[in-house]
Amino acid sequence: MDGYRIEQDSLGEMQIPEDALYGAQTARAVDNFPISGIPLQQPMIRALGRIKKHAAQANRELGLLSAEAADAIMRAATEVIEGQLDAHFPVDIFQTGSGTSSNMNANEVIANRAARLLGQPIGSKAIHPNDQVNLGQSSNDVFPSAIHLACAEQLHKQLLPALEQLLQGLAEKTEEFKDILKIGRTHLQDATPIKLGQVFSGYARQVELTHERPSVNSSGLYELPLGGTAVGTGINTHPEFAAKTIAAIARETRLPFREANNHFEAQGAKDALVGTSSSLKDCAVSLFKVANDIRFLASGPRCGIGELILPAVQPGSSIMPGKINPVMAESLMQVCAQVVGNDATVALCGLSGNFELNVMMPVMAHNILQSIELLSNGILAFDEKCLTGLQADEKRCTDLLEQSLALVTALVPEIGYDRAGDLAKQAHKTGRTLRELALEDGVAAEVLNKLLDPTSMTEPKS
Repeated sequence: MDGYRIEQDSLGEMQIPEDALYGAQTARAVDNFPISGIPLQQPMIRALGRIKKHAAQANRELGLLSAEAADAIMRAATEVIEGQLDAHFPVDIFQTGSGTSSNMNANEVIANRAARLLGQPIGSKAIHPNDQVNLGQSSNDVFPSAIHLACAEQLHKQLLPALEQLLQGLAEKTEEFKDILKIGRTHLQDATPIKLGQVFSGYARQVELTHERPSVNSSGLYELPLGGTAVGTGINTHPEFAAKTIAAIARETRLPFREANNHFEAQGAKDALVGTSSSLKDCAVSLFKVANDIRFLASGPRCGIGELILPAVQPGSSIMPGKINPVMAESLMQVCAQVVGNDATVALCGLSGNFELNVMMPVMAHNILQSIELLSNGILAFDEKCLTGLQADEKRCTDLLEQSLALVTALVPEIGYDRAGDLAKQAHKTGRTLRELALEDGVAAEVLNKLLDPTSMTEPKS
């Protein structure tokens, strides 16, 4: 049939697009899993390429692979790492739960590309996908190792730098707003005065803690299951293979990868991934609070709170001219909602560590990597298009503060809780100020001047 070639696996013949670098097992997986149209993410493809590259090098050093074959495999795997062969990885993420289809996809692509580099045709198996590219490996230890590798790399390349940038932006706003007095709010009701800079210092600390959690909770990612092969026993692999391969990966990535302390835990359970996903959910929860607060504080501009002024990044309505919406906050909040949902899926997948293997790994990989990407992109967009240009409306802050009845709290030490409560009720009912009513009630003017100074209410008394 024009445009196709025929290859065979253990189940029989398969038609494969003529120029595809993958082989029969990948083609079978494409037929079996027309589920979402979502292929493996590039960080996972890169991680598989990195493992195959250094596995070939280790097997050559151990005398198990010829120099010619190892060199060709390493060159082909390098092209995978660099993203040159992404188009040859079509397998859907909703596939076999061990990731076998994607591991074989990588084996076939690298084998065929290596054969080409040696002057041999695609499909010739001049380099064998199982016997040479997959030498000393199993999908059951390669695929989870690739997940750990991909997630750790993306955390360090994407999410942690994005959080650091956001933290810097919030620290700058903390300083910029440090002298602006405003009313505090608890239960959505007026509370005692606070400085806008103090509010933003709270946001900055949230992000600082959020930056710490993935670093701590993802430490298990550095243990790679490689070397356990099928069930953790290491059958069909050289005893030095895993250590050599992982050491080379660690050197290349500059991340502290090491062989799993216990291969049965590393392949039977996916607790490190569950913990990593949980830290991403924690990050989403914190960021949602920050974005939502800023959204509410900027509500208005005339009939809401209006203490913050959002940068105008796009028209807010197709019908109301001049309307500016908190679109960047809304975008980040939707990202956070998606990440929380992703974590729920990862947790459910973590329950499926049945005996010696977890069989829900591809969707775990997809969700964690998606969460990292969404959070990273959402944070950077929010920082650039919202936080950087965010301004305070100092007059609005002052006006709302002066209208608040919560200032009565400062009178409690002088006149008692009950008497202060009566003054607040009278002020609310009559529309008069607390100062007027307190003077009539016998509180001395100099005492009121001291007690009703909002600046003094924003710090603990010495």
